[in-house]
Amino acid sequence: MFCTCMVDVANEFNVPTNVFFTSGAAFLGYELFMQTLNDEEKQDVVELSNADTDVSVPSFVKPVPTKVFWDVIRTKDGLEFAMLGARKLREVNAIMVNTFFELETHAVESLSGDISVPTVYPVGPILNLEGSSGKPSDEDVIRWLDSQPPASVVLLCFGSMGSFDEVQVKEIARALEQSGHRFVWSLRQPPSNGTTKVPSDYEDPGVVLPEGFLSEHMELGKLSGGLHRSCCWLIIRLEVATWPVYSEQQMNAFEMMVELGLSVEIKCDYIKNLFDPKAKTPIVSAEVIENGIRRVMEDKEVRRKAKEISEKSRAAVAEGGSSYAAVGNLIQDFISHPNGLTGNVWKNKSMDQTLEETVN
Repeated sequence: MFCTCMVDVANEFNVPTNVFFTSGAAFLGYELFMQTLNDEEKQDVVELSNADTDVSVPSFVKPVPTKVFWDVIRTKDGLEFAMLGARKLREVNAIMVNTFFELETHAVESLSGDISVPTVYPVGPILNLEGSSGKPSDEDVIRWLDSQPPASVVLLCFGSMGSFDEVQVKEIARALEQSGHRFVWSLRQPPSNGTTKVPSDYEDPGVVLPEGFLSEHMELGKLSGGLHRSCCWLIIRLEVATWPVYSEQQMNAFEMMVELGLSVEIKCDYIKNLFDPKAKTPIVSAEVIENGIRRVMEDKEVRRKAKEISEKSRAAVAEGGSSYAAVGNLIQDFISHPNGLTGNVWKNKSMDQTLEETVN
């Protein structure tokens, strides 16, 4: 999804282009809708994104508050970058989305019903289940997790670019201490003085944690920098307390919490400017974080929904499942149209028709 500039290269060689979109269907619909507003309806999308209002987005059931809009399109330079990608998405033959029909039914149907959007195939969840860094410390974390009671551990993971300064780290540590719950914390060191652009592992986490935290509370939990590469992508198998940090995470949090009812909120409109380390970032208090942890560990309805959708996610990729069927249709369309898809085969079939053909 970040390499859509290669569409032009493929076109020069008359090679059909298909895109794997790693975010969800609702966000894909949002990105294309913003492009429609900008290019066709000539709306000031930057002004809209910075306004305090709610916007009806076709791929969402409920109006989306602008406070959770993708932070990239809040500036003119960022908007132009986003629009270049969205325009290229409309030129491709098909878009494979890392989601499944049962999770984002409305979003998938919204995209499939739009004749201006290429054929969309919900083929997920696609997970890298062997994505652990392989470090002994991470293997130790996995062994420790296996020894804990079911549904008893809080996972704190903020994505591959997620990191906090010392003040915020101490607030998180206090929240964990006060909650009393078991935890695994993917603690990452922020980029320092421009020498690196991505977070890294701490050589000694004790330099940012409260005094005594490592000696007094680690019987309840584990620290691991490497798990951001694997565990955070297993979100659909867990109930979630949302604390988005950057990129489209705010919109994902809104969808998980408001649209799907699969999460509770810690701080849904939190935004960290990854491109300006000196920009002021709000501090989320230990009390707010602790409240979110307690709610996600104790909310039986959220747990019930998360377990239900977890089972559906497994069924989706099994033989006869919706994503299994979508992949089958995609392969068949590649075979039938080697020079590029000429029709929206997926769009012209109901989900029941697609599943029936796949099973038969």
